[in-house]
Amino acid sequence: MNNNKNRLSIAVALGLLGSVASSNTMAAGFQLAEYSATGLGRAYAGEAAIADGADAQWRNVAMLTYLEGTQISVGGIYVNPNIDVEGQSSMSPTSTKSEDFAHDAFIPNLYVSHRVNQQLAIGFAVGTNYGMETDLGTDFTGTNFGNEASVITKEINVNMAYQINQQFSVGGGVRYVIAEGSFGATTPTQTEGKLPVPVGATLKYMEGTDEAWGWQVGTAWQINDANRIGFSYKSEVALNLTGHAKGLAFNPMNPTAHYSGSMELALPATAELATYHQLNDKVAVHASFNWTDWSSFEKLVADVNNSPMVNGKDTIKEENWEDNYRLAVGATYALDQKVTLRTGIAYDTSAVSEENRTATIPETDRLWLSMGAGYAWSDNLTLDAGFTYIFAKDAKMHEKDPKSAPFGGTFEGETTGNVWLVGVQANYRF
Repeated sequence: MNNNKNRLSIAVALGLLGSVASSNTMAAGFQLAEYSATGLGRAYAGEAAIADGADAQWRNVAMLTYLEGTQISVGGIYVNPNIDVEGQSSMSPTSTKSEDFAHDAFIPNLYVSHRVNQQLAIGFAVGTNYGMETDLGTDFTGTNFGNEASVITKEINVNMAYQINQQFSVGGGVRYVIAEGSFGATTPTQTEGKLPVPVGATLKYMEGTDEAWGWQVGTAWQINDANRIGFSYKSEVALNLTGHAKGLAFNPMNPTAHYSGSMELALPATAELATYHQLNDKVAVHASFNWTDWSSFEKLVADVNNSPMVNGKDTIKEENWEDNYRLAVGATYALDQKVTLRTGIAYDTSAVSEENRTATIPETDRLWLSMGAGYAWSDNLTLDAGFTYIFAKDAKMHEKDPKSAPFGGTFEGETTGNVWLVGVQANYRF
């Protein structure tokens, strides 16, 4: 929880510019899936049942019992989204377009595991589950619904796992989430003379940070030497966000004045069921089914203090999201004692139905195609790389809510694009 009042609700940023988040992140909503380059090469298929290295604890803490000695995994993934949005504003006679509005990003990670004894293992992890950075530009006529935003999150896990017997392992851990972000919305430049406010004026600008705690549990069932099932669950993380806001929407006479505010936002719970099957000495197949409780994200309600326009509870955005599902299948092939090849395919469903999709949240289905490889440099050091290309389904959008954008009219359009990712990982065993 925050102890000062200079922090702003990143929830407002996420809600008002969720489109950018969903375009810049690789899972549903504003969620990130990229936790390791090793898993990237198989489209994250079977993650809760696979233990390649210390990074396995991020998806299932019970997999720590499958790691020997002390291990370190470190790496990163470069994300290149190519997302465009094009449409028509009711305030402009011509169509408008913003190209490549989601910024590139590099997502680092660090994991450490240690086998205490035959039954007990512990782990430490640093990664991220959410992130975005975007700029729709000043020429876009839908800037009244948001022109720029950024969200950066970091998560620290401390985990422990216990092997009950040869078949069953369980684990749990605590999660500490740190978040910071900003959001801006301006009057469109094409509305000169049509609105009682200057063009390019700041309607809303917000920035700030927050911290919160969560937890996770996992279990693994080793059916026999060749078959394994894993299950993991991450809790909802409740953020109590406070900070400041400014703009015409809060004070038309003094848009630069700052006002304190707060908002509660629950990052949704997630679960994964995964299987791993070793078909022979060279080939293994694996699969995952993931669920995210996005239906808990119904609306954003802010509590802004002492603003002439808002003093108390104010509905920022009606969202009405629905639960998201992801199905992934993959395969691993041991080419020889040094080289391991991986591949996978996944389908990620949208967290927003067609009737609730808006200009600020063009959430859509995604198809993943992945490939990767691992190289055993020595008995202790393994190097991995992964590549993924994501097809984002074209999605219609409609924005007509005057509460989220009081000036600038309505907007209807479509988002199109694709994303490619490349990652590298180093795993060292002591």
